[in-house]
Amino acid sequence: MTVAGAPVYALRDVMVRRVSGPAVFELHVPELTVARGGVVFLIGPSGSGKSTLLDLLAGTLAPSRAAAFTLNDGVNPPADLAALWRGRRLDALAELRARHIGYVLQTGGLLPYLSVAENIALTARIAGQVDRGHVAGLVERLGLGRLAGLLPGRLSVGERQRVAIARALAHRPAVVLADEPTASLDPPTADRVFGLLVETAERLGVTAIIASHDWSRAEASGRPVIRHALEREGGVVRATFRS
Repeated sequence: MTVAGAPVYALRDVMVRRVSGPAVFELHVPELTVARGGVVFLIGPSGSGKSTLLDLLAGTLAPSRAAAFTLNDGVNPPADLAALWRGRRLDALAELRARHIGYVLQTGGLLPYLSVAENIALTARIAGQVDRGHVAGLVERLGLGRLAGLLPGRLSVGERQRVAIARALAHRPAVVLADEPTASLDPPTADRVFGLLVETAERLGVTAIIASHDWSRAEASGRPVIRHALEREGGVVRATFRS
């Protein structure tokens, strides 16, 4: 398989185990592949482990076990995240996150002391690949031009989410991970923000993995879905995700 044709993510027999007092949570991924480009939904109710899986995919959460776990940006040889975690290659993981992954949080996660323009450009500056034309195009597409000089505290929730989307895409990542990006929005605003995220990611050829508890939106979209099963056994809660 060529680098360009390989899936952006390939996981096999991956597990994360978290213990808090008597409570144990386990996330299991028997097998998961995510094709390059397009939009994939990660569906499940609150507390089902969606955010944990996104943190795992983002390279911010170490797996407790991983037979195979790779990220392929389509240009370089696939990165073996399992080996990087085993070797405690934290600098390499940080560089991989900075260059190839964008993240949209539920509440935007903007830095309050930076302007909209500075927040958007932040990921590209960290990655060392600022493309002013690309950033300007994102600002125009997401309708943020008149807001560029404002601080996040002066924005509506919907505006903050649009800025977060632009920031997540500013460094041309291979993947954008979005954790319930419209959960705090009213339905009309949620529809608009969601549509902008999907349209912009697809136009740029970026793989977007969007966590949501909105089954109807996922089903109506006709796009691939990562499904889950949730089991409780004694004090152990076990969430299983697969393609």
